[in-house]
Amino acid sequence: MVLAVLIAGLCIPQDLQMPVQGATKADYNPESFWYYPWGKSVTHKGVDIFASEGTMLKSATWGVVLFSGSISVGGNVVLILGPKLRIHYYAHLEEIKTNSFSIVNKKEIIGSVGSSGNAQGKPAHLHYSIVTIFPYVWRIDSDRQGWKKMFYLNPIAYLDE
Repeated sequence: MVLAVLIAGLCIPQDLQMPVQGATKADYNPESFWYYPWGKSVTHKGVDIFASEGTMLKSATWGVVLFSGSISVGGNVVLILGPKLRIHYYAHLEEIKTNSFSIVNKKEIIGSVGSSGNAQGKPAHLHYSIVTIFPYVWRIDSDRQGWKKMFYLNPIAYLDE
């Protein structure tokens, strides 16, 4: 049973959409993924998409909400397990509008843009990351924390498609 779910999860196409309602390429820096230096986390492992506080967020893909709640650095966050068994991390939300273990689709509102966690006092934005549970070993490089790069995909590449 578990093997069948894993195989199905790997085969289903991802087909991502921009999670921030109304955002375009002008609302994020295309060079921000794996940017160094980046505060306590050393490198920036995602993309920050800027929008007015309260702008609605939709899931970038369908999936299962693994966690919705608050953590110190990310503030209000939502973690969604989507196709290809990739985890989509949405952080700094003003408000969360989904629950853990619910199933979401790309039309569903999961929260709103904010500045919670370590983004307090900064312009409102969504920090969006894609994490893979299967390491992409060929992505390791000599950059700072380069070994961690095998677990992170550049979300900008998918948003630009």
